[in-house]
Amino acid sequence: MNHILKRGTGPGNGDWAVEASGLVKAFGDNRAVDGVNLNVQTGTIYGVLGPNGAGKTTTIRMLATLLRPDAGSARIFGHDVVKESQVVRQLIGVTGQYASVDESLSATENLIIFSRLLGLGRAEARRKAADLLEEFGLTEAAKRPLKNFSGGMRRRLDLAASLIAQPPLIFLDEPTTGLDPRTRTQMWDTIRRLVKTGSTVLLTTQYLDEADQLADRIAVIDRGRVVAEGTVDELKASVGTSSLQLRVQNQQAIKEARQIVEQVLKVRSNVSAEAGKITAPMADADLVTDLLVALRAAGIHLAEMSVQKPTLDEVFLTITGHGVKENESMKSQKSNVVEEVRV
Repeated sequence: MNHILKRGTGPGNGDWAVEASGLVKAFGDNRAVDGVNLNVQTGTIYGVLGPNGAGKTTTIRMLATLLRPDAGSARIFGHDVVKESQVVRQLIGVTGQYASVDESLSATENLIIFSRLLGLGRAEARRKAADLLEEFGLTEAAKRPLKNFSGGMRRRLDLAASLIAQPPLIFLDEPTTGLDPRTRTQMWDTIRRLVKTGSTVLLTTQYLDEADQLADRIAVIDRGRVVAEGTVDELKASVGTSSLQLRVQNQQAIKEARQIVEQVLKVRSNVSAEAGKITAPMADADLVTDLLVALRAAGIHLAEMSVQKPTLDEVFLTITGHGVKENESMKSQKSNVVEEVRV
């Protein structure tokens, strides 16, 4: 099965925030990035999803001019990341996985220093710092030394610092690592707001639900290569159709109900019936109405009906052969439990 999804007819080069072709980076014998191609459209959220050691962060560092590619090329808004690195740095903002701030200073002092370094006046710097601290729920801790901050608070301050001068392109490398569920949701809202106010966001994440919630398009990177690319729906469709799940009120009718499902949906295999619940592939949604009519005509009453799309968990397992976090069992991302994951 070919997991590389073909792109449709995209916009011209002027509409690309990021154009990367054949990026390669090796560290000794380890080829961390092995020919990555990415095209990120201006004004979108682009997700880069991958397991530990997949090459996500190394790719971001090359695009952000922090690492020189061994091969390949990349352009940010048409500017070469190697030949025009100074220009590129004026167009981007980078937030890493760890807070890049001075622990001996308070949150307010850190943001004021960053603001002043970016050319803001004293009054404007103070106003900007206050606004960002409020937006990220740090006002009460504004005067507290950073050494007393929790990991989640440091993450929020790190992102706040990167947004002082909102750049056209923002790289967010694992932006919600270590955040509690409430703050994580707030961060998602902030990321959406950044795009609505004119920025493009390139987001790396190991959280499947985060990519599902935020990204307009997703590139799946595994072992240094892009193994799939497309919208969330395209990626889900690439691993199979949706499934129809029915639960009958009278379990004695389940055998007859299963036969009707097979006949109406025209599926003879892959239909399971357990504990009063029938699951069947649903290639043609139009046939569901016919199925309901047939079940009613047979006097079979349903207690429950639902349609289940393939999850990004299934996409990852199918495409890469393992979960997002290698050597660990795949964990459901439907809950709001946030783990501390670092690349």
